Amino acid sequence: MIDIIIVGAGPAGLSAAIYTARAGKKALVFESYTYGGQIVNTPEIENYPGIKNISGFDYATGLYEQATGLGAEVKFEKVLSVDKKEDGKGFIVKTGKNSYEAKAVILATGAKNRHLGIDKEEALTGRGISYCATCDGAFYRGKDVAVNGGGNTAIEDAMFLSNYCSKVYVIHRREGFRAENETLESLRKKENVEFVLNASITSILGEDRLSGIEVTDKNSGEKKEIKIDGLFIAIGQEPDNKDFEELVDLDKGGYIIAGENCRTKTEGIYTAGDCRTKDVRQLVTAASDGAIAALAACSFIDA
Repeated sequence: MIDIIIVGAGPAGLSAAIYTARAGKKALVFESYTYGGQIVNTPEIENYPGIKNISGFDYATGLYEQATGLGAEVKFEKVLSVDKKEDGKGFIVKTGKNSYEAKAVILATGAKNRHLGIDKEEALTGRGISYCATCDGAFYRGKDVAVNGGGNTAIEDAMFLSNYCSKVYVIHRREGFRAENETLESLRKKENVEFVLNASITSILGEDRLSGIEVTDKNSGEKKEIKIDGLFIAIGQEPDNKDFEELVDLDKGGYIIAGENCRTKTEGIYTAGDCRTKDVRQLVTAASDGAIAALAACSFIDA
């Protein structure tokens, strides 16, 4: 019987593991891909209190080493289900390899990139279409690319790509942006960046490889083609919580319904990070959630 099983090894999950281990409890973290979550793709973190500048990879590695150094265990297995035990005392967590028992569970599943949902998107992913500028941007050195989105990720991606690419189009369906103003203003000063606003991508061009996109102005309905070699989609995220809907309530977007106390409707099940309902999804709030959920789960076990 493990004290606390944590589903997800992103900033929220690893922060939960650190606080669980420091409280003297056994923490087991499951991750289906790699530790760190999406923060590993961020080239520079400059808004985390107390750390002036650090790469996402270095930050994630530090979290992982801190958690495992304190005694938390990380297994790279995909969690398929979480169920209450028949006697009501604890939970059974099933992965693709084994079954485990836990006194409490923290769901820190994060969120994945949202797709446009238009023809050729899936077929040309990896052939000109990407969801990670820091992963694939170097392949487009000296070429023309576009970034679709208006949040921090999109603007950071465009800034990153502007250092490598001949031309960067920023395509956003609105006039205003959700991104931090400081980064946005820095991007506006780049001579090789062009903003295409109040427009949506309505068609992807190319057969074996992306050759361009069609964008439609939402006000006039005018369509125009833009020739590009790469398209980086950064239009937000969506959670993957359907496997747990019997134990937790989900909102219409699929996020786990929980407040700042990180408690779900089921006693002993907590949630942390980008997978839950919240107004602000930032690295610092993910770490905060992890600490809150872990301490709440420890109190539940000790009660």
